[in-house]
Amino acid sequence: MVYEEKNKLKSFPIQAFQQDLIHWYLAEKRDLPWRKDQDPYKVWVSEIMLQQTRVDTVIPYFTSFINKFPTIDALADANEEEVLKAWEGLGYYSRVRNLQAAVKEVKESYGGVVPKSPEEISKLKGVGPYTKGAILSIAYNIPEPAVDGNVMRVLSRILSIWEDIAKPKTRKIFEDITYELISKDDPSSFNQALMELGALICTPTSPSCLLCPVREHCSAFEEGVQTELPIKSKKKKPKPLQITAAVLYDANGNVYIHKRPSTGLLANLWEHPNVEVNAEVGKPYREQLSDYLQSEYHAKVELSELAGTVEHIFSHLIWNISIYFGELKNTPNQMLVSLTEEELNKYAFPVSHQKIYQIFKGSALNV
Repeated sequence: MVYEEKNKLKSFPIQAFQQDLIHWYLAEKRDLPWRKDQDPYKVWVSEIMLQQTRVDTVIPYFTSFINKFPTIDALADANEEEVLKAWEGLGYYSRVRNLQAAVKEVKESYGGVVPKSPEEISKLKGVGPYTKGAILSIAYNIPEPAVDGNVMRVLSRILSIWEDIAKPKTRKIFEDITYELISKDDPSSFNQALMELGALICTPTSPSCLLCPVREHCSAFEEGVQTELPIKSKKKKPKPLQITAAVLYDANGNVYIHKRPSTGLLANLWEHPNVEVNAEVGKPYREQLSDYLQSEYHAKVELSELAGTVEHIFSHLIWNISIYFGELKNTPNQMLVSLTEEELNKYAFPVSHQKIYQIFKGSALNV
């Protein structure tokens, strides 16, 4: 922690802040399914799901996921395809692959019990400083900081901290501050209260300061700069990619898909054959796609006219997908898997490819 932050904490009414914050949280907290108990496994699953995903989106996924995999053993022993299918639509699929890998280690090395030690839990795949702090504080009531964007926003306003929260080194400042502020008697409620305050009251834009339970402790409110904080530098704009995709089917109505590589973006998910295209090549997109299908899969097919488009935005990429349909005139190589519609429903697809198939289903082909 730098000198300025240390100085601010010297005169800060820590105990009164803790009491006001926790009192508000216990009275006003939302009724969320992962708050029914302090089961470390459920806390863990919920925190992984909540990374970069809205609470309202997570609730049905969490309930369904816990019903399918109610224990660490159940998730550790599950087939990866089944796990990915349960996660389908949540995005950031490396989260659930890491979660399952870490759960297997907990089963094998810790007897199925999530470790309480900060050192041990930090070694688990996908468990970074925030997830470590969330599990230890919420499930085990250990006073560890759980600092995410919500918490940095709240504390930057409370203490009027003008450091750029987009910089990795800034997180350490807020972790040090949280160590000083956290309730040693009820760290579970304290950390959840900070998160809840950021989600409901101290929002990114138009914070509801008049409803804030810790307004009298807030330097930014006192100075009238709450809408200027936190400082956050802008990310680079995502790079656009033009992609063409083909929904391939045969005379029996079976659809042909392939599996993405086991590493990288959307690893191990299934999708319709697709390729990045380039307007500068001088060939129409449909022709570039046809050439790709022939060279990659030995697939002979006459593609339809453009059937639709799908845009999908990642943090670093924008996929602009042009969609074509085509009936196969031969048997392609084994890189493509033939499935009935019923079988397709058992496979996990990225959201973009779910949309592609829905466009196909809504077409007049009736295959």
